[in-house]
Amino acid sequence: MPYRDPGTPPLTSPQAYLGWVARGQLGLVLSASAWGTCGFVATALLPYLLGRVLDHGLQDGPTDEVVRGVLVLLAVGTVGVLANVVEHRRAVENWVRAAFRSAQLLGHHVTRTGDAVTVELPTGEVVSTVASDSLRVGEVFWIVPRLLGAVAAYLVVAVLLLRSSVPLGVAVLIGLPAVAAVLGLVVRPLTRRESGQREAAGRLTTLGADTVSGLRILRGIGGEEAFAARYREQSQRVRTAGVAVARTQSLLDGLTVLLPGLLLAGIVWFGARLAAAGTITPGQLVTFYGYAAFLTGPLDVATDALRILTRGVVGVRRMLRVLAVPTTGAEHDGPRPAERNRPLSPDPSPAARLRPAEDLVDERSGLRVRAGRLTALVSADPDESAALAVRLGVLGAEHRIEDSLVRLGGTRLAERGLAEVRRRIVVAESAPHLFTGRLRSGLDRGGDADDAALLSALATADAGDVLDSVPHGLDGEIEEKGRSLSGGQRQRLALARALLTEAEVLVLVEPTSAVDAHTESRIAQRLGPARAGRTTVVVTASPLVLEHADEVALIDDGRVVARGDHHSLLTDDGPAGHRYRAVVSRAEAEDSTEEEENRAPSRR
Repeated sequence: MPYRDPGTPPLTSPQAYLGWVARGQLGLVLSASAWGTCGFVATALLPYLLGRVLDHGLQDGPTDEVVRGVLVLLAVGTVGVLANVVEHRRAVENWVRAAFRSAQLLGHHVTRTGDAVTVELPTGEVVSTVASDSLRVGEVFWIVPRLLGAVAAYLVVAVLLLRSSVPLGVAVLIGLPAVAAVLGLVVRPLTRRESGQREAAGRLTTLGADTVSGLRILRGIGGEEAFAARYREQSQRVRTAGVAVARTQSLLDGLTVLLPGLLLAGIVWFGARLAAAGTITPGQLVTFYGYAAFLTGPLDVATDALRILTRGVVGVRRMLRVLAVPTTGAEHDGPRPAERNRPLSPDPSPAARLRPAEDLVDERSGLRVRAGRLTALVSADPDESAALAVRLGVLGAEHRIEDSLVRLGGTRLAERGLAEVRRRIVVAESAPHLFTGRLRSGLDRGGDADDAALLSALATADAGDVLDSVPHGLDGEIEEKGRSLSGGQRQRLALARALLTEAEVLVLVEPTSAVDAHTESRIAQRLGPARAGRTTVVVTASPLVLEHADEVALIDDGRVVARGDHHSLLTDDGPAGHRYRAVVSRAEAEDSTEEEENRAPSRR
C-alpha cells in the first residue's frame, strides 16, 4: 500500500461493491476465514472434551485414558489460541486493506471531479464519506471471517449437542437464534438512527465551515447572529440525534447481557434436572453448561455482524454517491495503472520543457492561440471569455475530454488523454485559493523549485511585499485560505504559483482584477518576458495588460469576431473595433473609479 491501481469498482449496488473488494483480496479473506473457523471450532470442542475427561475420571479414577484426554484437551486449547492469534492478524489486515483501498479510491476520484462533487454533495458529506465510510468497509471485512468461524462452530456444537441429549440440544439450538432475532430487532433502528445522526453531523460540519470561511462577510452585513442561530439549531439536532442513538445503544447493550444470561440460566436449570434424574451424566451437564457459555461468543459475533454489515451497506451507499459523480474528463482508453496515482502536474523534465510549442485551437469559437505567444481574450461578457478559457483546459464539471473540440498541435485533446492535457495545459481561474501550510510548499506544487525560481515568480507577480508580511518569508505559514492576506496579495500569490508550473500552455483568468493600476502595469510588463517561448492566454479587458499582448481576440456570442494587437483593434473603424473600444473603455473607467476610491481614505 498504497495500491498502484485501486481498480474500477461496480457502482450498481453496495453488495456488488463489497463483492468487488472481496475479490481484490480473496486470498486474505479466505485465510482469515479458515483461521477463524479453526479457532472457533477448537474452542467449541473444549466443553465436549472436558465432559468426557470428567466422566472417565469420576467413573475410573486417574487412568491413562484420563491423562490422554487431558493432553488432547491441552493440545486443542493450544491450537485454538494460536488460530485466534493468526485470525486476528489476518482480520486486521483485511480491515486495513479494504478501508485503505476504499479511501484511496475515493480520494483519487474526488481529485478528478473538480467542483462537480461539491455541486452534487455538501462538502461536509464528502469529507465524512472519505474519512468515515471507508472505515465502515474495513469493519465489514474484519467481521466476516469471525462470522464464518462462529457459524461453523455453531454447526459443530449443534451436532455434538443432539448426539448427547436431544431435548437439551434442541433447547440450546432454538434458544440462541431466538435471542439473536430479538437483538436484531434493536440493531436495525440503531443503525437507522446512527445514519441520521451522521448526516446531521455532516450538515453541521458544512454549516460551520461556511460560517467560518465567510466570517468577514458576515460581519460586514451584520449576519453573525443569524448564522450563529442556524449553527446552534443544527447543533441541537445533532445532540438530539445522538441522544436517540445512545438510548437505543444502551438498550442493545443491556439486552446483550440479559438475554444470553437468561438463556444460560435456563439451560443450567434444565440440565441440572436431567442430571438429577439420571438422564445425563455429570460430565454431560458440564459439557452443556460449557456449550451454553461458549455460544454467547458466536451470539455476540452475530449481533456485531448484523450491526456492522447494516452500517457498512449504508456507508457504501454513500460512497457510491460520491463515486457516481462524473469526473471533469476521462482518460482516452482509460488510465494506465502506472499513471493512476501519478500527480497530474506539468512534466518538469528538460525534455518536456524543450518540446516544440504547438498551436491551441478551439473549433467551437474559432480561436487559434499561436504557439509561444501571449494571447488575450476580450469579451463584453467576462463570463463568456472565462468559459472559453476553462474549456481550453477541459476544466470544470461541465467539460468532458471526450466531448472537447479543442486541438493541441492538430490533435484533439481526447486523443491525448487527460493526464497529458493536465501536464501541458494549466488553467488558473480568477478566484485565488491558497492552502494552509508553508508559503514555499504552497507555491511549488512539484517541490523541485529552488529559492531563485520562487523569488523570480514572486517578482513577476509583483508579490515581494507578501514576503515582508508573512513572518519567516518563504518558510512562513499561510493561514487557512490565506485569510491573513489581502485580496490582491492572494491573487498575486496565485499568479506566482501558476507561473512556477512552467506549463507549455498557461491560461490565466483575470489574473490582475484585484490589484491597483500601478501593480497591474508592472505585472503586465513582466509577464511576457517571464513566459517567453511558451504559450500564454490571458482573459482580461484591462488596457494595461492588453497593450503588452502579442495578439488580442475579441469574443462575441461565443465566437472570435476580430483579432489583432491592442492598438490595431482600438483604431479599427468597423463594428468589431467599435465593440472592442466599448469593452476596453468601460474597463478603463471602472479601473479609474476603483483607484479613486482606494485613494479617498488616504486623503481623509
